[in-house]
Amino acid sequence: MAGGAMVIRSFDSLRAAMQGRAPMRLAVAGGDDAAVMAGVVAGFEAGLIGSACLTGDLAALRALLPLAWRDQVRLLAAETPEAVAALAVAEVRGGRADVLMKGRVDSAAYLRAIVDRTTGIRAGGVLSNLTLAQMPSVPRLIGATDNGIIPLPDLDQKRAMLHNARALFRGLGLDPLRVAAIAASEKVSPRQPATVDAAELAAESRAGALEGLIVDGPFGYDVALSAQAAAAKGLQGSPVAGQADLILFPTIEAGNATVKAWKLHGGAQTGSIVLGATVPVLLNSRADGAAQRVLGLIMAQAIRAGQGL
Repeated sequence: MAGGAMVIRSFDSLRAAMQGRAPMRLAVAGGDDAAVMAGVVAGFEAGLIGSACLTGDLAALRALLPLAWRDQVRLLAAETPEAVAALAVAEVRGGRADVLMKGRVDSAAYLRAIVDRTTGIRAGGVLSNLTLAQMPSVPRLIGATDNGIIPLPDLDQKRAMLHNARALFRGLGLDPLRVAAIAASEKVSPRQPATVDAAELAAESRAGALEGLIVDGPFGYDVALSAQAAAAKGLQGSPVAGQADLILFPTIEAGNATVKAWKLHGGAQTGSIVLGATVPVLLNSRADGAAQRVLGLIMAQAIRAGQGL
């Protein structure tokens, strides 16, 4: 916990903590969609954004944009998915936007524009997805990474994913960040590469090589979140076991399935964000409602707070 800051344990507390912050400038790749526009309007109404630039079909954008917000919104014509994404990314690269949102555009085209070596906005490491969840069975917000972008992260990518996560959790008042590197077993075995990577990250953490992070493992999922499970396995002395704030998954399938189980079986409310670009990036599904997009914007504000912006 940094500088006596309040630790944020729920989305309601996060909303309240972000309310006093200056509104952000938003760039939307493909705003010509009713659900996307509803999310943008909700962002304005919540005071999270003060201005926006929307790319896409001009006629559709004008038809969807409520009159009340015309003065705060710029519209840029784009016909192809590549142009829709590139124009929105250019707003960020040009210093005219603080956060990037996916709208009515293909995910592949959107991510390609972000990581383009010449015109993109990757910060230098890797892009990674992080989902934050609130559910009745866990007395705090819990994060999962990577559950959306990197299929089989190697050790270097795992380090980058953890460093990507730090600003968000600093914005929640958590510094250092407690990370559980999970695997199918607590025993290190070359036959289970996830255990080897977890042990290496834990050793680096103990040596002080991972600034702002306390990483331990390999842990089973139960040990990461349950103090009782940690004690039963003799791991109650770990600084992370039973009290992890972020779970580092060994594969995208493990992370994706777990987050979906949180929602389906655990009654979880979730928000997701892409980290590792020069600004927070929202990768919402077109099926997501306005509430999901607003939650992503609140997380973006938390990241900016964690960056001291």
